[in-house]
Amino acid sequence: MLCIFCFQHLSAIKHTDSVAVQIRGNDTIFLAYLHEIYVFPKMKFKNKKQERFYWRTVRDVKKTYPIACELSKEMIRVDDVMANMTKKERRTFWKQYEKVLYKRYEDQFRNMTAAQGQMLMKLIDRQSGVTSFNVIKKYKGSFVAGFWQGIAKLFGNDLKENYDGSDKDQITERIILLVEAGQL
Repeated sequence: MLCIFCFQHLSAIKHTDSVAVQIRGNDTIFLAYLHEIYVFPKMKFKNKKQERFYWRTVRDVKKTYPIACELSKEMIRVDDVMANMTKKERRTFWKQYEKVLYKRYEDQFRNMTAAQGQMLMKLIDRQSGVTSFNVIKKYKGSFVAGFWQGIAKLFGNDLKENYDGSDKDQITERIILLVEAGQL
């Protein structure tokens, strides 16, 4: 006989831990299934500026990571839908679908800071494996992608920049793991 009881942590990202009780004859065995817990060395900041950067990155990841995950899934779904369409059908579909996307995400995007927008671009690359430049190029065309790359360069950004969780984006990767685990 196996009895299972579940409980959930109250956090931004839900994690389910479960406890099971297995009864064999007169013996009762308790089983616990827990989510992963990450242990990193304590952050040591050289100065207040570095500490503010870290906590700003935490704020930005918490705000943009769920959106990046959602958009990545949406891209996969849209690619599947558009796979069997002609070029003209894709263009018509995309014009209609773009309006749906604007309606769904416009408020969230308008309330983002520039740093959060940059973080969203990085996280979309992390989730989908496609840079922001290539996403724009795929759905809107090379000319439009080049235009937005030029605008991004004016403001010190690069749409072609890849996410690198093992080197320059280590802090971001650490924060993502902690947020996913519900530890931050």
